[in-house]
Amino acid sequence: MVLNGSTGLWRTAATLGRTRRRGKGLPAVWFVTDPERTPDPVAIAERLPRGAGVIFRGFGRADTLETARRLAAIARSRGLVLLIGADDALAARVAANGVHLPERMGGRLRRMKARRPSWIVTLAAHSPRALRRAGAARADAVLLSTVFESRSPSAGRPIGSIRLAQLARSCRTPVFALGGVEARTAKRLVGTGVAGFAAVEAFADVASG
Repeated sequence: MVLNGSTGLWRTAATLGRTRRRGKGLPAVWFVTDPERTPDPVAIAERLPRGAGVIFRGFGRADTLETARRLAAIARSRGLVLLIGADDALAARVAANGVHLPERMGGRLRRMKARRPSWIVTLAAHSPRALRRAGAARADAVLLSTVFESRSPSAGRPIGSIRLAQLARSCRTPVFALGGVEARTAKRLVGTGVAGFAAVEAFADVASG
């Protein structure tokens, strides 16, 4: 992944990208949208480094289709990887690169990959058991959370970098750290065996950097 800017977040992403094979051209860093915490995902996507990933979660908002279309256009023009959260029909409609599934939708993963073999299909996991299920279902990657203290209303107890390393190294599927990842905490991911990281609010702070 070619990074621009000089923030610690991007430097850490570059380091992780060099130290772990990610498979299927997966980015080392993912911007995960949230209607409340990142209300203008288009503005952030326009400033992301070339080769970064975007996971768009519309959560049923009225502007979901329009925002997805704008993100898809940006992804094509700037070399980003776009996944649509929990909506394969929308992903197909805007010609996204694939889908990100919440843990509760993991049972659909095999069927989705069979229908769309070229897609990247990732899965959220919040426990070792969910991590194993993701590997068994042959997800292209797993977003494991919550890694560090997070302001997300759905964040659970953080697992920390030591436990993260144990889980990442036991999993054949590429693992991406999610939860409380920002420029300071991202440095603690180096050496854990993760393929990269995903974040929400961190990108609102660094996109202009």
